[in-house]
Amino acid sequence: MRSIVLSIIQIVLSTLLIAAILLQQRGTGLGAAFGGASDVFRTKRGIEKGLFYASIGLAVLFFASAILNVLLT
Repeated sequence: MRSIVLSIIQIVLSTLLIAAILLQQRGTGLGAAFGGASDVFRTKRGIEKGLFYASIGLAVLFFASAILNVLLT
């Protein structure tokens, strides 16, 4: 029973982590190499900063649940 609950928690955390990562804004990437504007020292603000911290928190929770799942199995 415990294994099923941990598996469901991991599925929910992984889905939320994927969503948080995909919702983050993309950088200029290779555009700066070909003459585009380069915002190297840009700071995160507002929702972007919240999504950044949420993705870090979700990654830590997912990693902890994976370790807990291995230890309890």
